[in-house]
Amino acid sequence: MSLQSYAAQYRNTGLSSAVMEADPHRLVALLLAGACERLRLAEACVVRGDLARKGKAIGEVSAIIGHLNGSLDHEAGGEIAGSLSALYDYVQTRLIEANLHNDASALRESLDLLGEIESAWNAIPPEQRHVPAMAAAR
Repeated sequence: MSLQSYAAQYRNTGLSSAVMEADPHRLVALLLAGACERLRLAEACVVRGDLARKGKAIGEVSAIIGHLNGSLDHEAGGEIAGSLSALYDYVQTRLIEANLHNDASALRESLDLLGEIESAWNAIPPEQRHVPAMAAAR
């Protein structure tokens, strides 16, 4: 096994343990960070002409956004959940355009939007990050 293989295995193990130990707030933070990381990768791939890797990265971002959108609690989240869902739908549309047209500006716009969500999410004070027991039981 090469050094790169060991490093990749270590990274995967580290990420797996981070996910297994994460609370719901941290899981969303990890998903947002992963989406932003893959958007940066997709943009770099457009620049260097690696269209296959660009498509894979955009597909991964799209899957993450689908999970984030699907996990919204519209009953508890009300207007905020509705707005986030509309924003996620918009980003999905921009990702399709970016993939079809190799549009780096659509990727940057998506990164800016998700980056704002990520910043706001990470700014939630720790005492407000825990889901009340009754909400978690639903």
